[in-house]
Amino acid sequence: MSQHILVTGGTGFIGQRLCPELIAKGYTLTVLSRQGEADVKARCGRVDVIGQLQQIPQIPRIDAVINLAGEGIAEARWTDKRKQELRDSRIALTREMIDQIMTRDQKPNVFVSGSAVGYYGSHGGEPLDEDAPAKDEFTHHLCADWEAEALRAGQWNARIALSRTGVVLGPDGGVLGRMLLPFKLGLGGRLGDGQQYMPWIHREDVVRALIWMLESEDASGAYNVVSPHPVRNIDFTHALGRVLRRPTLFPVPAFALKTALGEMSTLLLDGQRAMPEKLQQAGFEFSYPELQHALRACV
Repeated sequence: MSQHILVTGGTGFIGQRLCPELIAKGYTLTVLSRQGEADVKARCGRVDVIGQLQQIPQIPRIDAVINLAGEGIAEARWTDKRKQELRDSRIALTREMIDQIMTRDQKPNVFVSGSAVGYYGSHGGEPLDEDAPAKDEFTHHLCADWEAEALRAGQWNARIALSRTGVVLGPDGGVLGRMLLPFKLGLGGRLGDGQQYMPWIHREDVVRALIWMLESEDASGAYNVVSPHPVRNIDFTHALGRVLRRPTLFPVPAFALKTALGEMSTLLLDGQRAMPEKLQQAGFEFSYPELQHALRACV
């Protein structure tokens, strides 16, 4: 019998690549989504679809959970209402999912849950492994509370792995999708002084890391899912310009970003030099460790 996985966030930027890879490896999937069944299957492949968390007890068998659901952190200005939406889509959803699983006789042995390098807050150029201290900022509390709910899966002795993911690069959306048009028009440039680090990673390596966490019996705790070679924003800007063969002469001043985005501007102006210490110690090999190679594969 193939293992059955419950996936949340399956139609998202990472999930729509993860689900077909899992199916190709022989897993069967149930995807929790608010989208219609036809739309989910068009994005994810041959999956079962549920629309409500209350349906979890009726799933015949769940061997593992991959929990990636969450509203886009950079999709809208961080008003109090938006902050609550970000928390509900991550923390409240994970809490209720755990509560629903707790009602089942048969429970998953593995729980892989999303998080982000925003867990650490702003640290400038200081290298950050998984044991680095965190700053008292919104993104830290968002990620820490999300992780805390996922760790409740320990109540039934599930193995738990947390993916603290960086800036995900892919060919059909995400951060890079929003950047391509101005850069292609020759209007790209650094953000602020450009010295902030961007803990980037190619989407294919995120998918491979999640599957590694799922299948590796020793994988537990938090992992920085980022390239081993983070770069400063100015270096990222120049690399993207070289790949597109366009100039990058139009910097965006920090004050303009702060005025336009408010607190959310910290995502662009304050970086994390996060390092994938635990993945590398475990022998995980990145398909795209270097930025230029990753960008060429995307564009």
